Amino acid sequence: MTTETQREPHTHPHAPPPAGGDYDVLVVGGGHAGVEAALAAARLGARTALLSFRLDRIGEMSCNPAIGGLGKGQLVREVDALGGAMGRAADATGIQFRMLNTAKGYAVRAPRAQSDRRRYREEITRVVRAADGLELLAGGAAGLLVADGPRVAGVRLEDGRELRARSVVLTTGTFLSAVMHTGEVKERGGRAGEGSCDGLSADLARLELALGRLKTGTPPRLAHDSIDWDRLEEQKGDAAPEPFSFATGRDGFPALPQIACHVTYTNPRTHESLRANLGRSPMYAGRIEGVGPRYCPSVEDKVVRFADRQRHQVFLEPEGLDTDVVYVNGLSTSMPPDVQEEFVRTIDGLERARFLRHGYAVEYDFAQPSQLDPTLALRDVRGLYLAGQINGTSGYEEAGAQGLVAGANAALWCADREPFVLARDEAYVGVLVDDLVVSQPTEPYRMFTSRAEYRLSLRQDNADRRLTRRAAAIGLADGDALARLAERERRIEAGHAVLASERDGNGRTLAERLRRPDETYRSLERRFPALAALALDPLEQVSVEADVKYAGYVERQERDVARLRRQETVEIPGDLDPARLTGLRAEAKEKLAALRPRTLGQAGRIPGINPPDVALLAVHVERHRRAAAEAARTS
Repeated sequence: MTTETQREPHTHPHAPPPAGGDYDVLVVGGGHAGVEAALAAARLGARTALLSFRLDRIGEMSCNPAIGGLGKGQLVREVDALGGAMGRAADATGIQFRMLNTAKGYAVRAPRAQSDRRRYREEITRVVRAADGLELLAGGAAGLLVADGPRVAGVRLEDGRELRARSVVLTTGTFLSAVMHTGEVKERGGRAGEGSCDGLSADLARLELALGRLKTGTPPRLAHDSIDWDRLEEQKGDAAPEPFSFATGRDGFPALPQIACHVTYTNPRTHESLRANLGRSPMYAGRIEGVGPRYCPSVEDKVVRFADRQRHQVFLEPEGLDTDVVYVNGLSTSMPPDVQEEFVRTIDGLERARFLRHGYAVEYDFAQPSQLDPTLALRDVRGLYLAGQINGTSGYEEAGAQGLVAGANAALWCADREPFVLARDEAYVGVLVDDLVVSQPTEPYRMFTSRAEYRLSLRQDNADRRLTRRAAAIGLADGDALARLAERERRIEAGHAVLASERDGNGRTLAERLRRPDETYRSLERRFPALAALALDPLEQVSVEADVKYAGYVERQERDVARLRRQETVEIPGDLDPARLTGLRAEAKEKLAALRPRTLGQAGRIPGINPPDVALLAVHVERHRRAAAEAARTS
C-alpha cells in the first residue's frame, strides 16, 4: 500500500488560533464521538475538556448494547489501532462475542460484541477520568462564542458561564433541537430522560451553515422474566471468541461470563396489528419531518415497504448480567404505547411481555457534512470541528471513528502541526470521512463493507499493521502499541517463511497449497509440525491465510491505487468557479458548487458527476494552474 514518503502532504485550511483561552480543545458531548475526540486530543498534549449534560452518562449506549458488526467491526479495530478506547472497553465488558460472515471471504468478516450496557459506560468513564490532560465538565451548551473571521472562541453554557477554547469539537449526537415521538405524544429531548440542545442549532444557522433534519428510533425494552425463552431460537457466541483490541491478551479473555441471545419472528397477526394502526404512527401521520435510515427501518415501515414478507427477524438481547432489561432488536417503533403492547404480544415467546420502556423515535438537526474538510473542520469557521451524528451518520462505531479524527486534528491545529488524514486505500476511517465530505445525506449514513473499494486490503485482522505506525508517528499510539505490533509482525512473517520453505509430499510449498480454496492455515497446521510449532494465535493465522490467498488480488488493487491516486492528488483550486467552466453539464456545475470537492478524485465520487465531467474538470484545473503560474511569473 501507499508508503508515508509517497503520500501527498495535507495542510490545515486555516492558520492556527491565537494563544490563550481556558482550553486548547473543548469537546461538547460525552457520547462515543466525544469520548474518542477528547481522548485523542489529550493524548496529543492539548489542554482538553469534555463537556456533557451528565457525567454519569459518558459513553452511554443510547440504543443497542452492542459494538461492531459488518463494516462497523472494521472501524472499531481501526480506532483501536489508532489508540482509541472503544475496542478495549468492548473487550472488558462483552457478554457475547461473534465473528460475522465467517462463511464468506476475509474482507467482509467482522467482529461484533454484545456488551453489558452499565459496565461499558462505567469502563469508558473510568478511562476518560484517568486520562492525563483531560478535564470533565458537567453542563449544557447553549451556544457558541464566535470571534471575527469567523472563528470559534468557546462555548456559552445554559447557566450563563462561558468556556473559552482555541478549538471546539461538537459531538452532539441526536440532541440538536431534538424531539422524541411516541405515538401522538412528543417531547423535547434527544434521549429518554434527557433534554435537547437548541441554542447550538440557532448559532450554526447564524454562521450560515446548511442544516438538515434526520430521524432515528429505538425499540421497546422488556422484562427478562416475562419472556418465554424456551420457545425461542438460541443464538450463542463463538466458542473461542476473538477480542477487538490488539492490546487485549488471550489470558483471562473474555473477562465476563458469556450469555446467549435469542431469535423470534413477527407474523401475519403482528403485521395486521401494525397496519390497522398506521394512522397513529407519527411517521405516517406526518408529524415527523426527518428521514430515518433506509437500512434499519422501524417495524411499521418494514410492514409497509415489504408487504409481501410474512415475517421479520427479532433478536432478544439481554442488556447485561445484573439487569432484567432485554433489548428487542428489530422492533424499532414510535407507535403509541398501547399499540406497541398489542403487536409485541402477538410474537411467539412474547405473549406475556412486560414493558420496561416503550420504543420511540428521535428527530434532530444535523449539519450537511459537505461543509467539512478531511480533518472534519468546517471550511468556513476556523477552529470548529464536527463529529458523529451531527454529520448525518448513525452508529457508535462511525461516531467513535469521526471523534478520533476530529479530536486529533483539533489538537494538531492548535499546535500548528500537519493534519492527520487517512486516505480511502488506508482505512475504513478514510472511506467514512471521504464519503461524508462529498455528500449531502438524505438519510443517516452507515458504514458497509461495500463502500470500501479497497476492502481486500482493509481487513479487520490487519488494522494495526496498516495504522499503528502512522498513529505513533504523531503521538496517538504509544510505545507499547508499537512493541505489540512488532511482535505480531514477527510471528506473521515467521508463518510466511514456513509456508514458503516447507513442502508437501508432492513437492509443493505450503504457500502453494494454501492458495487452494479448500485449504486453510489450520488444516495445514494439523498436518505439518513446522507450522504447529509457531503457535500463532487465531487472528495471526487469519492474517497469514488472507495474505496468501489475496496476494494476487491485492497486487492488482495496488496498481489501481497508484493509478487513482493521481486523481486524488490533483487539487481543485478554491477560487475555481464551477459556474464559469465552459462545456460542463449544469448538474455537474451545481454539484461542484454545492459540495466543493478538494480533489479530482473526490469530484469523481459525487453522485451526478460522471467520468467525462471529471476529464473536462481536469482540463480546466490545468488551465487555471498555468494561468496562475503565468500571472505569478509576470507580476
